[in-house]
Amino acid sequence: MIQFEKFELANGLKVIVHQDSSTPMAVVNVLYNVGAKDEDPKKTGFAHLFEHLMFGGSVNIPVYDEPLQRAGGENNAYTTNDLTNYYCQIPAENIETAFWLESDRMLSLAFSEKSLEVQRKVVCEEFKEHYINKPYGDAWHKMRELAYTKHPYRWMTIGASLAHVEDAKMQDVKDFFFQFYRPNNAILVVTGNVTTAQVKQLAEKWFGPIEAGKLYQRNLPVEPVQQKSRSMDVRADVPLDMLMMTWHMGGRMDARYHATDLLTDVIGGGATSRLYEQLIKVKQIFSSIDCYHFGAVEPGLVVIEGKLVKGVTMSVAEKAVMDEIELIKNTLMPMNEVQKVINKTESLICFEDMSIMNRAHSLAFYELLGDANLMNQELEKYQLVTPEILQQTAQEIFQDNQRNTLYYYSKS
Repeated sequence: MIQFEKFELANGLKVIVHQDSSTPMAVVNVLYNVGAKDEDPKKTGFAHLFEHLMFGGSVNIPVYDEPLQRAGGENNAYTTNDLTNYYCQIPAENIETAFWLESDRMLSLAFSEKSLEVQRKVVCEEFKEHYINKPYGDAWHKMRELAYTKHPYRWMTIGASLAHVEDAKMQDVKDFFFQFYRPNNAILVVTGNVTTAQVKQLAEKWFGPIEAGKLYQRNLPVEPVQQKSRSMDVRADVPLDMLMMTWHMGGRMDARYHATDLLTDVIGGGATSRLYEQLIKVKQIFSSIDCYHFGAVEPGLVVIEGKLVKGVTMSVAEKAVMDEIELIKNTLMPMNEVQKVINKTESLICFEDMSIMNRAHSLAFYELLGDANLMNQELEKYQLVTPEILQQTAQEIFQDNQRNTLYYYSKS
């Protein structure tokens, strides 16, 4: 059970404090409720570009990293389709440095043409390296466009097109910042060797004077129910053929989310999973195969992807996967198999909760979902999943009309 206290500033900033006096460190985590799904379809990649720009200096602090490193701290950030998260870990006695730095870049970035140019180049290089020049790098761009027709999950966090970031104008960047990077669109979590009274005083001092922005009302297009399967053939200079299939699933707050999470583990989560045992070890059809999902806030995708053994045809590989899926849909799983993945998930959650950094991330994320205390209910939700629920979930998800298939062929 993770204990925490919560309060809100007059400008709408939500603040969560989790005290752990067993460590000399503290974590200051700022989650902004903005991700790639909030972008203009004609100007994608902005949330990710901002992850970089936020380190480019603010009005009063030309270089973000220097004061933090002098105070013994380290920092990083990540962006997803759903959120943007900045965090730093620092000796608790120097925590005010982190408040100063985070509040100053929320107050206002420097917005220099030079900073924009530098970070634009960094993001463009990242796009080329990971999504254009890397083998299979474009697979997820193609799959998202195949699986989604309306919802903004149809583009990657990096952006739908390299041109969108290349063409980003200063005014576009400023507009995006002042719309989303405001106190009333953020959650501040402080964990470690701190007290609530101390955090209250620092939050009021550093974040209190920042004006609340206009409240963002999210109104995303709803993805229509998929009526028939879709597929795409790709030929590229890659070493092995790859088969990638996706099916639609509920969002993070869906009643079947925890069952879906366990189901993907049973099917393809590691060396003891069904697909690994049957299609790699026994039948030797795939050289690698996984089943997973993204845990997205909005309705997401269950994914099966694998690289074929040379000489195996795509139709043989596809039939082998679908035979395993049909087996799961039509027969009840043994209780010991279900218990094994529940135990694995439990130990993973317990291990993650050991660090104040992970606790900060989790508290922020669950607060974004609606209530930080949801974090304390996760284990129970997994423990309630039965073989019957898993079978029903498999039958709901793995419907042929819901399937999207990418046949990724090697040219060689």
